[in-house]
Amino acid sequence: MGAAWEYRGRWALVTGASSGIGEEFVRALARRGMNVVLAARREDRLRALADALRTGFGVETAVVPVDLAKPGAAGVLWLEASDGRVIHLLVNNAGFGLKGRFDELPAERQAEMVKVNCTAPLELAHFAVRDMRPRHEGGIINVASIAGYQPIPLLATYAASKAFVIALSEALAEENRDAGLRVVTLNPGPVATEFQEVAGTVFGSDPPGLRTPGQVVSAALAALEAGGRTVTPGFINRVSTLVVRVAPRGIVVRTAKTIMKKMR
Repeated sequence: MGAAWEYRGRWALVTGASSGIGEEFVRALARRGMNVVLAARREDRLRALADALRTGFGVETAVVPVDLAKPGAAGVLWLEASDGRVIHLLVNNAGFGLKGRFDELPAERQAEMVKVNCTAPLELAHFAVRDMRPRHEGGIINVASIAGYQPIPLLATYAASKAFVIALSEALAEENRDAGLRVVTLNPGPVATEFQEVAGTVFGSDPPGLRTPGQVVSAALAALEAGGRTVTPGFINRVSTLVVRVAPRGIVVRTAKTIMKKMR
Protein backbone atom coordinates (compact mmCIF):
# COMPACT_ATOMS: atom_id res chain seq x y z
CA MET A 1 0.00 0.00 0.00
CA GLY A 2 2.91 2.38 0.59
CA ALA A 3 2.60 5.73 2.33
CA ALA A 4 -0.67 6.85 3.88
CA TRP A 5 -2.96 8.81 1.57
CA GLU A 6 -2.90 12.54 2.30
CA TYR A 7 -5.88 14.80 1.53
CA ARG A 8 -5.13 18.07 3.30
CA GLY A 9 -3.87 20.92 1.15
CA ARG A 10 -3.83 18.93 -2.08
CA TRP A 11 -6.02 19.33 -5.17
CA ALA A 12 -8.71 17.03 -6.56
CA LEU A 13 -10.54 17.32 -9.88
CA VAL A 14 -14.11 16.01 -9.75
CA THR A 15 -16.29 15.75 -12.87
CA GLY A 16 -20.07 15.67 -12.64
CA ALA A 17 -19.64 17.69 -9.45
CA SER A 18 -22.91 19.61 -9.43
CA SER A 19 -25.18 16.90 -7.99
CA GLY A 20 -25.51 13.33 -6.74
CA ILE A 21 -22.39 11.27 -6.23
CA GLY A 22 -20.18 14.02 -7.63
CA GLU A 23 -21.49 16.60 -5.19
CA GLU A 24 -21.00 14.14 -2.34
CA PHE A 25 -17.42 13.54 -3.46
CA VAL A 26 -16.53 17.24 -3.35
CA ARG A 27 -18.14 17.65 0.07
CA ALA A 28 -16.38 14.58 1.47
CA LEU A 29 -13.01 15.69 0.08
CA ALA A 30 -13.45 19.23 1.39
CA ARG A 31 -14.30 17.86 4.84
CA ARG A 32 -10.94 16.12 4.73
CA GLY A 33 -9.17 19.36 3.87
CA MET A 34 -8.70 18.76 0.15
CA ASN A 35 -8.97 21.62 -2.34
CA VAL A 36 -11.33 20.87 -5.21
CA VAL A 37 -11.73 21.76 -8.88
CA LEU A 38 -15.43 21.31 -9.63
CA ALA A 39 -16.39 20.45 -13.21
CA ALA A 40 -19.88 20.03 -14.68
CA ARG A 41 -22.23 21.73 -17.13
CA ARG A 42 -24.31 23.74 -14.63
CA GLU A 43 -22.13 26.70 -13.71
CA ASP A 44 -24.61 28.26 -11.28
CA ARG A 45 -24.78 25.09 -9.17
CA LEU A 46 -21.02 24.66 -9.28
CA ARG A 47 -20.39 28.20 -8.05
CA ALA A 48 -22.94 27.91 -5.25
CA LEU A 49 -21.37 24.63 -4.13
CA ALA A 50 -17.84 26.05 -4.38
CA ASP A 51 -18.86 28.99 -2.19
CA ALA A 52 -20.34 26.62 0.38
CA LEU A 53 -17.15 24.54 0.47
CA ARG A 54 -14.93 27.57 0.99
CA THR A 55 -17.17 28.92 3.73
CA GLY A 56 -17.84 25.61 5.45
CA PHE A 57 -14.45 23.93 5.25
CA GLY A 58 -11.92 26.66 4.52
CA VAL A 59 -10.58 24.96 1.39
CA GLU A 60 -9.68 26.44 -1.97
CA THR A 61 -11.96 25.78 -4.92
CA ALA A 62 -12.03 26.36 -8.66
CA VAL A 63 -14.95 26.02 -11.06
CA VAL A 64 -14.69 24.82 -14.66
CA PRO A 65 -18.01 24.68 -16.54
CA VAL A 66 -17.69 22.00 -19.21
CA ASP A 67 -19.76 19.73 -21.43
CA LEU A 68 -17.69 16.58 -21.78
CA ALA A 69 -19.70 15.48 -24.82
CA LYS A 70 -18.03 18.23 -26.84
CA PRO A 71 -14.88 17.43 -28.87
CA GLY A 72 -11.71 18.37 -27.02
CA ALA A 73 -13.56 19.20 -23.80
CA ALA A 74 -11.54 16.83 -21.62
CA GLY A 75 -8.27 18.36 -22.76
CA VAL A 76 -9.49 21.89 -22.09
CA LEU A 77 -10.73 20.81 -18.66
CA TRP A 78 -7.41 19.27 -17.69
CA LEU A 79 -5.46 22.32 -18.85
CA GLU A 80 -7.67 24.67 -16.85
CA ALA A 81 -7.77 22.43 -13.78
CA SER A 82 -3.99 21.94 -13.69
CA ASP A 83 -3.09 25.55 -14.46
CA GLY A 84 -1.03 26.53 -11.41
CA ARG A 85 -2.17 23.41 -9.52
CA VAL A 86 -0.89 19.87 -9.06
CA ILE A 87 -3.83 17.47 -9.34
CA HIS A 88 -3.33 14.64 -6.84
CA LEU A 89 -6.75 13.03 -7.28
CA LEU A 90 -8.97 12.67 -10.35
CA VAL A 91 -12.57 11.57 -9.82
CA ASN A 92 -14.07 10.52 -13.16
CA ASN A 93 -17.70 10.75 -12.12
CA ALA A 94 -19.55 12.49 -14.97
CA GLY A 95 -21.95 10.23 -16.82
CA PHE A 96 -25.54 9.66 -17.83
CA GLY A 97 -27.82 6.90 -19.08
CA LEU A 98 -30.80 6.55 -21.40
CA LYS A 99 -33.52 3.95 -21.08
CA GLY A 100 -35.30 2.63 -24.13
CA ARG A 101 -35.07 0.27 -27.06
CA PHE A 102 -31.76 0.78 -28.85
CA ASP A 103 -33.24 1.64 -32.26
CA GLU A 104 -35.79 4.04 -30.76
CA LEU A 105 -33.23 6.17 -28.92
CA PRO A 106 -31.49 8.87 -31.00
CA ALA A 107 -28.11 7.65 -32.22
CA GLU A 108 -26.64 11.11 -31.67
CA ARG A 109 -27.65 11.09 -28.01
CA GLN A 110 -26.23 7.61 -27.49
CA ALA A 111 -22.97 8.73 -29.11
CA GLU A 112 -22.87 11.65 -26.66
CA MET A 113 -23.32 9.14 -23.84
CA VAL A 114 -20.30 7.19 -25.04
CA LYS A 115 -18.25 10.39 -25.20
CA VAL A 116 -19.18 11.38 -21.64
CA ASN A 117 -19.10 7.89 -20.11
CA CYS A 118 -16.08 6.45 -21.97
CA THR A 119 -14.03 8.90 -24.03
CA ALA A 120 -13.81 11.69 -21.46
CA PRO A 121 -12.75 9.39 -18.58
CA LEU A 122 -10.17 7.77 -20.87
CA GLU A 123 -8.70 11.13 -21.89
CA LEU A 124 -8.70 12.56 -18.37
CA ALA A 125 -7.14 9.39 -16.97
CA HIS A 126 -4.46 9.60 -19.66
CA PHE A 127 -3.60 13.16 -18.65
CA ALA A 128 -3.60 12.16 -14.99
CA VAL A 129 -1.40 9.08 -15.34
CA ARG A 130 1.15 10.95 -17.47
CA ASP A 131 1.26 13.67 -14.82
CA MET A 132 1.27 11.41 -11.75
CA ARG A 133 3.66 8.60 -12.75
CA PRO A 134 6.81 10.78 -12.71
CA ARG A 135 5.86 11.90 -9.17
CA HIS A 136 5.18 8.30 -8.06
CA GLU A 137 1.99 9.41 -6.34
CA GLY A 138 -1.61 10.25 -7.12
CA GLY A 139 -5.04 8.71 -7.30
CA ILE A 140 -7.83 8.12 -9.80
CA ILE A 141 -11.38 7.09 -8.94
CA ASN A 142 -13.34 5.88 -11.96
CA VAL A 143 -17.07 5.70 -11.33
CA ALA A 144 -18.44 2.70 -13.22
CA SER A 145 -21.58 0.73 -12.27
CA ILE A 146 -22.76 -2.78 -11.46
CA ALA A 147 -24.55 -2.43 -14.82
CA GLY A 148 -21.16 -2.92 -16.46
CA TYR A 149 -21.05 -6.57 -15.43
CA GLN A 150 -23.87 -7.67 -17.76
CA PRO A 151 -25.76 -6.80 -20.94
CA ILE A 152 -28.96 -4.91 -20.10
CA PRO A 153 -31.70 -4.73 -22.74
CA LEU A 154 -33.40 -1.31 -22.78
CA LEU A 155 -30.23 0.12 -21.19
CA ALA A 156 -27.88 -1.36 -23.76
CA THR A 157 -25.47 1.46 -24.52
CA TYR A 158 -25.20 2.60 -20.92
CA ALA A 159 -24.34 -0.90 -19.68
CA ALA A 160 -21.80 -1.28 -22.48
CA SER A 161 -20.21 2.06 -21.59
CA LYS A 162 -19.78 1.02 -17.97
CA ALA A 163 -18.28 -2.32 -19.00
CA PHE A 164 -15.66 -0.26 -20.83
CA VAL A 165 -14.94 1.81 -17.72
CA ILE A 166 -14.55 -1.29 -15.53
CA ALA A 167 -12.14 -2.97 -17.94
CA LEU A 168 -10.10 0.19 -18.50
CA SER A 169 -9.94 1.12 -14.84
CA GLU A 170 -8.92 -2.31 -13.58
CA ALA A 171 -6.22 -2.53 -16.25
CA LEU A 172 -4.88 0.91 -15.27
CA ALA A 173 -4.80 -0.17 -11.64
CA GLU A 174 -2.56 -3.11 -12.49
CA GLU A 175 -0.36 -1.15 -14.93
CA ASN A 176 0.35 1.47 -12.28
CA ARG A 177 0.42 -0.67 -9.16
CA ASP A 178 4.21 -0.39 -8.81
CA ALA A 179 4.33 3.27 -9.86
CA GLY A 180 2.80 4.68 -6.68
CA LEU A 181 -0.62 5.40 -8.23
CA ARG A 182 -3.88 4.32 -6.62
CA VAL A 183 -6.71 3.50 -9.01
CA VAL A 184 -10.18 2.78 -7.65
CA THR A 185 -12.93 1.24 -9.78
CA LEU A 186 -16.20 2.22 -8.12
CA ASN A 187 -19.27 0.18 -9.05
CA PRO A 188 -22.39 1.66 -7.47
CA GLY A 189 -25.70 -0.11 -7.67
CA PRO A 190 -28.93 1.90 -7.38
CA VAL A 191 -28.25 5.28 -5.77
CA ALA A 192 -30.78 7.90 -4.67
CA THR A 193 -29.75 10.70 -7.08
CA GLU A 194 -31.00 12.65 -10.12
CA PHE A 195 -29.42 10.02 -12.38
CA GLN A 196 -32.46 7.74 -12.46
CA GLU A 197 -34.70 10.62 -13.50
CA VAL A 198 -32.40 11.54 -16.40
CA ALA A 199 -32.05 7.92 -17.49
CA GLY A 200 -35.76 7.20 -17.11
CA THR A 201 -35.04 4.25 -14.84
CA VAL A 202 -37.12 5.00 -11.77
CA PHE A 203 -38.50 2.18 -9.63
CA GLY A 204 -41.95 2.41 -8.11
CA SER A 205 -40.32 1.66 -4.73
CA ASP A 206 -36.77 1.55 -3.41
CA PRO A 207 -34.90 -1.20 -5.30
CA PRO A 208 -32.80 -3.82 -3.50
CA GLY A 209 -29.30 -2.58 -2.79
CA LEU A 210 -30.24 1.11 -2.84
CA ARG A 211 -27.43 3.21 -1.34
CA THR A 212 -27.07 6.89 -0.52
CA PRO A 213 -24.39 9.01 -2.22
CA GLY A 214 -22.66 9.27 1.15
CA GLN A 215 -22.39 5.50 1.50
CA VAL A 216 -21.01 5.16 -2.02
CA VAL A 217 -18.41 7.90 -1.60
CA SER A 218 -17.30 6.59 1.80
CA ALA A 219 -16.63 3.18 0.27
CA ALA A 220 -14.66 4.74 -2.59
CA LEU A 221 -12.46 6.83 -0.31
CA ALA A 222 -11.83 3.85 1.96
CA ALA A 223 -10.63 1.93 -1.10
CA LEU A 224 -8.42 4.85 -2.11
CA GLU A 225 -6.87 4.98 1.36
CA ALA A 226 -6.30 1.22 1.25
CA GLY A 227 -4.19 1.56 -1.88
CA GLY A 228 -6.78 1.37 -4.66
CA ARG A 229 -9.00 -1.51 -5.73
CA THR A 230 -12.39 -2.39 -7.18
CA VAL A 231 -15.22 -1.66 -4.78
CA THR A 232 -18.95 -2.38 -5.02
CA PRO A 233 -20.82 -0.76 -2.12
CA GLY A 234 -23.55 -2.88 -0.52
CA PHE A 235 -23.76 -6.61 0.14
CA ILE A 236 -26.70 -7.20 -2.22
CA ASN A 237 -24.91 -5.38 -5.03
CA ARG A 238 -21.75 -7.43 -4.51
CA VAL A 239 -23.75 -10.65 -4.61
CA SER A 240 -25.57 -9.58 -7.77
CA THR A 241 -22.31 -8.88 -9.63
CA LEU A 242 -21.09 -12.35 -8.70
CA VAL A 243 -24.32 -14.03 -9.78
CA VAL A 244 -24.44 -12.39 -13.22
CA ARG A 245 -20.86 -13.48 -13.90
CA VAL A 246 -21.46 -17.16 -13.14
CA ALA A 247 -25.08 -17.64 -14.29
CA PRO A 248 -25.85 -18.67 -17.89
CA ARG A 249 -25.60 -15.57 -20.10
CA GLY A 250 -28.99 -16.06 -21.74
CA ILE A 251 -30.77 -16.21 -18.40
CA VAL A 252 -28.94 -13.11 -17.19
CA VAL A 253 -29.96 -11.08 -20.25
CA ARG A 254 -33.60 -12.20 -20.18
CA THR A 255 -33.86 -11.47 -16.46
CA ALA A 256 -32.38 -8.01 -16.97
CA LYS A 257 -34.95 -7.31 -19.69
CA THR A 258 -37.81 -8.37 -17.42
CA ILE A 259 -36.57 -6.08 -14.65
CA MET A 260 -36.13 -3.13 -17.01
CA LYS A 261 -39.69 -3.52 -18.32
CA LYS A 262 -40.99 -3.18 -14.76
CA MET A 263 -39.27 0.16 -14.28
CA ARG A 264 -41.14 3.31 -15.07
